[in-house]
Amino acid sequence: MMRPFGLAIAATLLATPALAQTMPPPAISVTGEANVSVAPDRAQIDAGVTSDAKTAREASDAINAAMSKVLLALKGAGIEEKDYQTSRLSLQPQFATSSKATERPPGIVSFRASNRVTVRIRDVSKVASVIDVLVGAGANDIGGINFSVTQASKHLDEAREKAIADARRKAEIYAKAAGVTLGEPISISEEGGATPVFRSKVAAPMAAGAQVAPGEETLSVTVSVSWAIKPKE
Repeated sequence: MMRPFGLAIAATLLATPALAQTMPPPAISVTGEANVSVAPDRAQIDAGVTSDAKTAREASDAINAAMSKVLLALKGAGIEEKDYQTSRLSLQPQFATSSKATERPPGIVSFRASNRVTVRIRDVSKVASVIDVLVGAGANDIGGINFSVTQASKHLDEAREKAIADARRKAEIYAKAAGVTLGEPISISEEGGATPVFRSKVAAPMAAGAQVAPGEETLSVTVSVSWAIKPKE
């Protein structure tokens, strides 16, 4: 049975407004990027002492005495107790090596004990002097230095403003090329995240008088922005 022609037209007209409401408005979507270079203002040093001895007790006693000297030296250098803490303590047997597969399994020939401490430095200009204190006190394993930016949010806000400006610049170029006018932003979203930590590995052992360059940390922000568009008047 055929449907009346007039009824078909009416149904189409009623559906058109609903379909139009689901269509996204005309827009220009771009990404904006910005970088901000910041000098780190905090540092963290990982250091420790390691000792080998014939017995576990001798190895433990040796590193306990050595670490006591290291901690005492840190305190004498003006580092507050809340800024250093033990990060690792280990005691492991050392086995004799065997060059022949038919020989009996090698036995324990000694014990190796180690004690590590993490030191937080609130003034990066003192990093080199703290390393000197650690080495001078007997620390024979400087694992690494981590530099960080404590006020990262403030600097990231500056980068966010620059990223929005970069996005607008790009959108205006597209709008001009397309012969339209840029309207208000429809959506703004930040992509990913920033982790403002710069890591610098320092080989061990180190001699006194170490030279340390903190450099700069680059904080990056990327935003996606959509602008409404309208014909030029």
